[in-house]
Amino acid sequence: MTTALLTDQYELTMVDAALKDGTADRRCVFEVFARRLPDGRRYGVAAGLGRFLTQLTEFRFGDEEIGFLRDRRVIDEGTARWLADYRFTGDVRAYREGEVFFPNSPVLQIEGTFAEAVMLETLALSVLNADSAIASAAARMVSAADRRPLAEMGSRRTGEWNAVAAARAAYIAGFGATSNLEAGRTWGIPTMGTAAHAFTLLHDSEEAAFRSQLDALGSGTTLLVDTYDIEAAVETAVRLTGGTLGAVRIDSGDLPSVVASVRAQLDRLGATATKITVTNDLDEYTIAALRAAPVDSYGVGTSVVSGSGHPAAGMVFKLVAHHSPAGEWVPVAKKSAEKASVGGRKEAGRRLRNGIATAEVVLTSGTVGPDERDLLVPVVTHGEVDPAFLGAVGVEAARAHHKRAKAELPADAERIGRGDPAIPTLLV
Repeated sequence: MTTALLTDQYELTMVDAALKDGTADRRCVFEVFARRLPDGRRYGVAAGLGRFLTQLTEFRFGDEEIGFLRDRRVIDEGTARWLADYRFTGDVRAYREGEVFFPNSPVLQIEGTFAEAVMLETLALSVLNADSAIASAAARMVSAADRRPLAEMGSRRTGEWNAVAAARAAYIAGFGATSNLEAGRTWGIPTMGTAAHAFTLLHDSEEAAFRSQLDALGSGTTLLVDTYDIEAAVETAVRLTGGTLGAVRIDSGDLPSVVASVRAQLDRLGATATKITVTNDLDEYTIAALRAAPVDSYGVGTSVVSGSGHPAAGMVFKLVAHHSPAGEWVPVAKKSAEKASVGGRKEAGRRLRNGIATAEVVLTSGTVGPDERDLLVPVVTHGEVDPAFLGAVGVEAARAHHKRAKAELPADAERIGRGDPAIPTLLV
């Protein structure tokens, strides 16, 4: 399986032209960053690095891919020969997966020849934009949930492979489980799931459906109680389990009032240990509105896999420096209105005071200071990917790093609502 054609045509036409004019081997530095955060977001969460690195190792042009490009007249024979031998041999530094980022944070930095590096633009942006958008939304939901667990269950609201990536990004940002089994197999994420309304409707009665599920999964399962009448369903569930039912799930209605009523009924019937989970089109705002309600856990679908209204993180991929004919680094930058960039290879540090972040420092010269945490780490060296960032091990490391990075943010960064970035970005 190759990832080489998961790209835009102009990457190949640029390489084709650069090979002809002699600039293809010019040493370059490209950076990925977001000019701004989506409205209302106070920080972003960098996600997708492990997926990008995995796909980088599979970025190869075989006979079939080269034949396709020849047939479409995208490349000439010289470029075809170059592509047949393509291997990325450069270096990549990046923000650790799970790190928080701010406007102009250089979350990914690729150094290599122009030709070998520019071809990674579409791949890097398609992965990082989608995964970071989902992780950023998920992190807000985790904050809104106020330490109560969340499960990702949005597979039916996005593309089949997007769903696997979405589950991964949400887990890195603090979700505890996913309904997606492929995400569990590929990335080691805990999986969960019991029954939908169809299972209740299949049976001749709600009680028969409950009995079947209890026989299959035991009394620790979660019963869906809003297919017909919630009060009657709760009574049946408690009666069948003698008050030992693990949880009930509510998927409809005015959740604050319904949850309060169900909690009171469960307690009255002696099922004081039975938990309540809710799953009704939740986002960070509805989760925050339920803070005072006796909800024990949440299941989130559409909102998390769609980035809660912001399906892309707004990241761009820009050339910031290249070698001169004499081999010296030359900073380069766009000057376009509202799309200007800052030239030069960056260093980045998180300025801390008593363990709390006060600024994102992005340097065009010099090194990160003693009161700043260095943010850029090597992930690819001379074309070799660091395996610590790959697979299920990389996901767990990213999840742990996100928890540490989020703990550095000032308290008001967790506020769900409009506001400026939690800390300023200082371009030095």
